[in-house]
Amino acid sequence: MTLIDSMNARRSIRRYTAEPVADGQLARLLETAARGSTCGNMQLYSVVKTTSPEGKRALAPLHMGQPMVEGAPLLLTFCVDYRRFTLWCEQRRATPGYDNLLSFLNAAIDTMILTERFATAAEAEGLGICYLGTTLYSAGQIIEQLRLPRLVFPLTTLSVGHPGEQPPQCERLTVDSFLHEEHYHDYAPADIDRCYLPKEALPENRHFVDINHKETLAQVFTDLRYTRADCEAISAGLLAQLRRQGFLPRE
Repeated sequence: MTLIDSMNARRSIRRYTAEPVADGQLARLLETAARGSTCGNMQLYSVVKTTSPEGKRALAPLHMGQPMVEGAPLLLTFCVDYRRFTLWCEQRRATPGYDNLLSFLNAAIDTMILTERFATAAEAEGLGICYLGTTLYSAGQIIEQLRLPRLVFPLTTLSVGHPGEQPPQCERLTVDSFLHEEHYHDYAPADIDRCYLPKEALPENRHFVDINHKETLAQVFTDLRYTRADCEAISAGLLAQLRRQGFLPRE
């Protein structure tokens, strides 16, 4: 199977066998991931590895009790990290100035490039992964649990292991739904229909609407899954944690 074939076949894995991920394989995959692009060659990231039952048990409620947190042999929390680079600067008689939003965003891009390259490499070797978006929801508690110091921030988490299931792939928008020629072309109502009607017509999505007692799939997202109230509350918490970790000025 080629790399492209592997990428096209990917799916989120939430159930794993008991077989551990070998330390040597993990190190090799991370080394491969670290060959990705990075801002100024600074590598503004760190990864916290959790394999112990007690460590996973402590993280599970912070990820809303998702079963793969304790069920996977390996959890990797990918963190923005400007602390290491800042300490290096200070030890080399340089004056760093990276306690700001731009630095956080640069490091966040570095971290996501590392994460996705790791995921792609792991899947190419037959491992399964699942992204845990709940990392940002519980950033403050994860900072406490993983003892993350100033200028370190948890961005995303992967559960990793040998697949114990082969679930169906999720649908994706077609390329012409998100590719814009030369400049951004805003979406007319007909364009929105072209992008989303195939997704809405899938039996599983129609069932999803029915069981949630909604009129449209969009309402499931706005009214239940990602509500304004939740987004605003989590955003306020993130701003507070970014201040706490030194990336925004304190009020």
